[in-house]
Amino acid sequence: MTYHLNHLPERTEKPRNNGITLVLDKGLSIRQTEDFCETASDFTDIVKLGWGTSMVCKHLKKKLEIYNSYDIPVYFGGTLFEAFVLRNQLDDYVGMLHDFKIQYIEVSNGTIWLSDKRKNDIIRDLSSEFTVLSEVGSKNPNDIIPPYKWVKMINAELESGAWKVICEARESGTVGVFRPNGEIRSGLIDEITDQISTEHLLFEAPQKEQQVWFIKKFGSNVNLGNISPCEVIPTETLRLGLRSDTLFDFHTVSDKDIQDLYPNRKQDFSQETP
Repeated sequence: MTYHLNHLPERTEKPRNNGITLVLDKGLSIRQTEDFCETASDFTDIVKLGWGTSMVCKHLKKKLEIYNSYDIPVYFGGTLFEAFVLRNQLDDYVGMLHDFKIQYIEVSNGTIWLSDKRKNDIIRDLSSEFTVLSEVGSKNPNDIIPPYKWVKMINAELESGAWKVICEARESGTVGVFRPNGEIRSGLIDEITDQISTEHLLFEAPQKEQQVWFIKKFGSNVNLGNISPCEVIPTETLRLGLRSDTLFDFHTVSDKDIQDLYPNRKQDFSQETP
């Protein structure tokens, strides 16, 4: 930073194990990728090329080279993994990752049916040569998984070798740990995090209100995913309490501070209180 500001929360530094911001690239051009990295690489820990976009984007190799030059690891979206598994072409998928020198892989079953045993076997096999992010939760808004099963699946996938387990929300933030209207299933989150440390979890939170909720609840260094490229810097300001939504969450304000800043505010509060 150019200037020093007291009482900012302590953020982890890259390469991070916690406080991760995972960015969703839905098809940035080469120039857009260059501009994004120049602006936001310090706050970007991983980039996911969403869904099957890596199969249709032009100049994929060049894009990967740009991200690599900024030390930003990239992986292909979980839906592409599922598309290969659906066709019994997992070996071909792994070969493609080797060809492009991809070190991260997402193992998911948000759309296809894949038994828990088969999924964990795949995680176990792939974790010997890749950093595995697994994902729990369905992309179908009508498929409600009870909390105990979330916990059971997450624990099993961590034990099988997953580095982080992603809690599903999609790009829209309307499934998985969220209701169709985007409201957070806070009871589900509480039950999961009561039994599993947040350092092992990565919460997809594409909407600002969702990011605010997780940061307020778990602090600046909560792992967040499906962040739009244009929202990376705004999300970092939320983490640091440099946006009104979290301004008072990381700085204890005394009564004197309030009176100095807002001389009439304390009186107003007293009038409102019976």
